[in-house]
Amino acid sequence: MAKLMGGAAGFQQGAMHAQRARMQPSGLPPLSFRTCAQLEISRFCSIPRFVGAKAVSVPQQQHARHRVGSIRASALSRLQDDTTRYFDFVVIGSGVAGLRYALEVSKHGSVAIITKAEPHESNTNYAQGGVSAVLCPSDSVESHMQDTIVAGAYLCDEETVRVSPASVMSAVIVCTEGPERVKELIAMGASFDHGEDGRLHLAREGGHSHNRIVHSADMTGREIERALLQAVENDENISLFGHHYAIDLLTCQNNGEIYCYGVDSLDTKAQKVVRFISKVTLLASGGAGHIYPTTTNPPVATGDGIAMCHRAQAVISNMEFVQFHPTALADEGLPVKPAKTRDNAFLVTEAVRGDGGILYNQSMERFMPLYDDRAELAPRDVVARSIDDQLKKRGENYVLLDISHKPREKILAHFPNIAAECLRHGLDITRQPIPVVPAAHYMCGGVRAGLQGETSVKGLYVAGEVACTGLHGANRLASNSLLEALVFAQRAVQPSIDHMVDVDADPYLAAKWARPVLPISIRDSSLSDIIDRTRKTRMELQSIMWEYVGIVRSTNRLKNAEWKIGDLESEWEQFLFRRGWKPTTVGIEACEMRNLFCCAKLVVKSALARRESRGLHFTEDFPYLEESKRKPTVIFPTTIQELTWSSKPLQRQLQCK
Repeated sequence: MAKLMGGAAGFQQGAMHAQRARMQPSGLPPLSFRTCAQLEISRFCSIPRFVGAKAVSVPQQQHARHRVGSIRASALSRLQDDTTRYFDFVVIGSGVAGLRYALEVSKHGSVAIITKAEPHESNTNYAQGGVSAVLCPSDSVESHMQDTIVAGAYLCDEETVRVSPASVMSAVIVCTEGPERVKELIAMGASFDHGEDGRLHLAREGGHSHNRIVHSADMTGREIERALLQAVENDENISLFGHHYAIDLLTCQNNGEIYCYGVDSLDTKAQKVVRFISKVTLLASGGAGHIYPTTTNPPVATGDGIAMCHRAQAVISNMEFVQFHPTALADEGLPVKPAKTRDNAFLVTEAVRGDGGILYNQSMERFMPLYDDRAELAPRDVVARSIDDQLKKRGENYVLLDISHKPREKILAHFPNIAAECLRHGLDITRQPIPVVPAAHYMCGGVRAGLQGETSVKGLYVAGEVACTGLHGANRLASNSLLEALVFAQRAVQPSIDHMVDVDADPYLAAKWARPVLPISIRDSSLSDIIDRTRKTRMELQSIMWEYVGIVRSTNRLKNAEWKIGDLESEWEQFLFRRGWKPTTVGIEACEMRNLFCCAKLVVKSALARRESRGLHFTEDFPYLEESKRKPTVIFPTTIQELTWSSKPLQRQLQCK
């Protein structure tokens, strides 16, 4: 069982011959992505330790890799097949963090990006608001930092908000690096909105004291994703594997330290297990919104990365801080209801309130000034709790967000995506208020990361929502997520290159882990029962999380959730194994369920450990802030694993030579 404590975590911290395969992201222009046809085995090889990444040019490094690679070529050629791939770097996830990192490390070695669905299907693609960055003369880094700390309920790590690279004596904060990251995106072809003066149009959102949100209408994430995917397409050293579902990390132990050497994945199109062996792994797999019944996250956000890292004995932190976006579109309040239930709730960006949108209850009474002096511009946790309180007091299912008092042309220019979606369902946002309701949106906790994205597992780095860098504290400031993903993806590059150069990977290691297997021996009728039961179990888990671990919590409800989740998981696992499922059997429905259980339990444990109300974690039993408890919640792994399928890796951990 994981050991849960309060306090900071105490750790330091292939190029390929390729063929073209068409993968058409919806809403994006046609792009072609490389898929593996044959491996150039000289790419996966060691470099003598005296060849340093910082002292040697890229051509020299490549020459050294090919020279040493020729020594191992015969061994690798005997080992490789279409179910084992060798790369210098493996990136799990195709959002902004994974793509930006891949484009940098590809200058130093071969890169595989494996992604669960289509390349564009990520939380990035659904991000409407923008990237927060200090680009206005009247704004300042200090102001942005202060807004971040206030929104995070003063839990933001001092070290993380104010980063000090070893090569620079003066303190440099994450917010300082934001403008440079934005400029890089523009240089790569990302198009952002400009004002009449020709300068970038900077929007304002809740919790921000200045206009500092760089955006592309209300589809900023989609535009960033488009630009990055185009750059990846043009990079010959990156191969992208769509529809490859990451199952478990491949780890071994040496002298008390755990090392990561890649990941097992399920090719859901070809229905086969593919093993990726790498010197460095970056996890950028997003969050876990689907532990709740209503979330703005796409269907791929089932907590796979956090669960994999927990099973690999990485340190996890701050999982109690689940951000509920205050304003997801409430389909129930639309004049024309959607024909079918959405896979994920449609987000109504924070920028609507930042642009003057006002919240009303269904009696058209403005209520936010009753809860906070900042009214609609209060941080998300305050607004979400205020809406939740209104709904419970009035017995209603949604509130109304009105922007119709603004000029029609400005509404349509700033929020074309929202306007079009509402109009499809009979609602004109230039004349009518928008029905909205809170929905699970962002995981502020995750895999504990150091200042360069490093984890407690050697060779494993994290960036984006899957990571807990400490920046967001107890509540993420609006539009800081894309900023954090860009900054920490960049910060992970150099240590990753250094690790790649230094590590001496054994090519025979791939054969030492047991292979996951597909359920081919299970009868079709039993497999159908398993899938049906898993679907029902998923809905039951989501219902428990919403009822007992939602926006407002209590100790009694959290303990009830812990008990109910434990029973539900046990019943589900017993059902699977009675139908012929084995501990090494994999299928996407079952593996997602396994990860949802793991993440739900981590949230509940962390919530029970925090005996105060701070940021996104509000409990009726401890309704006030406690200064003595202003520290992260940290889950340290122990050698004793929970006796559940969701908590144990499919492969046993090896002993490294």
